[in-house]
Amino acid sequence: MALYELFSHPAERSYRAGLCSKAALFLLLAAVLTYIPPLLVAFRSHGTTREEDRNEDGKMDLLHFKLELPLQSTEHVLGVQLILIFSYQLHRMSTFVMQSMALLQSSCVVPGAQLYVNGDLRLQQRQPLSYSGLDVRYNVSVIDGTSPFAYDYDLTHIVAAYQERNVTTVLSNPNPIWLVGRAAEAPFVVRAVIRYPVEVISYPFRWRGSPGFWEMIKFAWVQYVSILLVFLWVFERIKIFVFQNQVVTTIPVPAVSQGDLYKEHLS
Repeated sequence: MALYELFSHPAERSYRAGLCSKAALFLLLAAVLTYIPPLLVAFRSHGTTREEDRNEDGKMDLLHFKLELPLQSTEHVLGVQLILIFSYQLHRMSTFVMQSMALLQSSCVVPGAQLYVNGDLRLQQRQPLSYSGLDVRYNVSVIDGTSPFAYDYDLTHIVAAYQERNVTTVLSNPNPIWLVGRAAEAPFVVRAVIRYPVEVISYPFRWRGSPGFWEMIKFAWVQYVSILLVFLWVFERIKIFVFQNQVVTTIPVPAVSQGDLYKEHLS
């Protein structure tokens, strides 16, 4: 009569060793590498004219900017001061919306043909953002285009008023390159690559009873568990390999079933 497998279950085997053995040290190290790295990964994950989404996550990663300024053959450019305006939005905890800016400036004693800038648009905070709600206190134009007064268009005044904010953006590490040798009748060109790096946003810490605190814990826990499951799967197989192949010295002991324990007790 042909036989078929109707049921199966894995056989358990335990491994014994002293608390000061290499096997015990290996298990301690495996536990640390299983539970701590997911916590660090979850923490780091907190935190374009043509914009580009390089990693295809639905968020723009950088801005390609080009400006051509027509010039006569007798005109020359010795310096550039340019303000780029951005609509900056955050949606992690509260919804924060503001109109921000990046200041590009460079000069040279030699007339230029092109200015090239490559930098990061970084967020600067003097105070934490709210955990919940809608924050639009800085969602106003950096330059008041409706003002009839020349003072409101003065660069010194614009920068001074902007710096009074508690939350701003700044162009970090622009590395301006001033290129010379402009041909006659050719325009002066400003080219910029501005990246949007991942930011660490500061929120006020609130203890029990705070919606912001529990929202942060819930979000962190979901991230941590999703990463931890991967580490648990990987290190479980590493431990099985190490003990089955006696990479560390232990004494294998077959697991005793409840029925065997009961028979042993009766005897």
